[in-house]
Amino acid sequence: MQENQRTQNSKIAFFLPNIFTALNMACGFVAIMFALKGRTYMACMALFFGAIFDSVDGRVARLTGTTSAFGEQFDSMSDLVSFGVAPALVFYMHFLTGFNRLGMVAAFLFVLCGALRLARFNANIERVSSDYFQGAPIPMAALALIGLLLFTLAIPFPHQLRALPLLYIAFYSVLMISNIPFPSFKNSTLVKTHKKQALAIIFGFFAITFLYEEFTIMIFINLYTLGSLIYYTKNRKKFRGIFQWKNEPEEAGDEG
Repeated sequence: MQENQRTQNSKIAFFLPNIFTALNMACGFVAIMFALKGRTYMACMALFFGAIFDSVDGRVARLTGTTSAFGEQFDSMSDLVSFGVAPALVFYMHFLTGFNRLGMVAAFLFVLCGALRLARFNANIERVSSDYFQGAPIPMAALALIGLLLFTLAIPFPHQLRALPLLYIAFYSVLMISNIPFPSFKNSTLVKTHKKQALAIIFGFFAITFLYEEFTIMIFINLYTLGSLIYYTKNRKKFRGIFQWKNEPEEAGDEG
């Protein structure tokens, strides 16, 4: 009886993080539906909630000891929908339709770079330091897009700057496939020694976001991006070769 109970509990524990991953994908799908109906604000908020679910699934998997290759692949597929296709489509529908084919190319570039970023992450998952992301994480790039969308819903975008969103989406597309290190704060000594303060800051951020989402996401993401770029520029020697690895030895059967 107890053995059956343990087996049932382990199955539930295995599915729990995947439920959050599925909810993340659902948010991406719902965002696409809202975008097609012209409901940009609702699409952006769906993606924001998707980012919350995405931040939970990995932590739940580690807490329950149910991390797996299946979960990693499922998470990447979900991320490509919620943080690649969905934000690119929402951004295109709101900003880039006037650019015709150029707008389509810019939106596709974001999806492509997001897919490449996820593929590279999966391929190097055992070799990348958890202290830094190799290039901008795709959820961060997606939040950067919806941050600009929400900001311009509150403050009308000047027609003279209509080309700026085109450069903006291209900028974050390139950041995703770059080798620029972005701090993950996973093993940060500062965070570990000030857990209560860090938790208070996180709760404070979410509280402010739900009150002033049209400004908070835009400001927070771009400050993080700017700070990371400045830190990298000032410490290039420290990061030299951080994402370079020796090729693995070829197997005997592969030699020509």
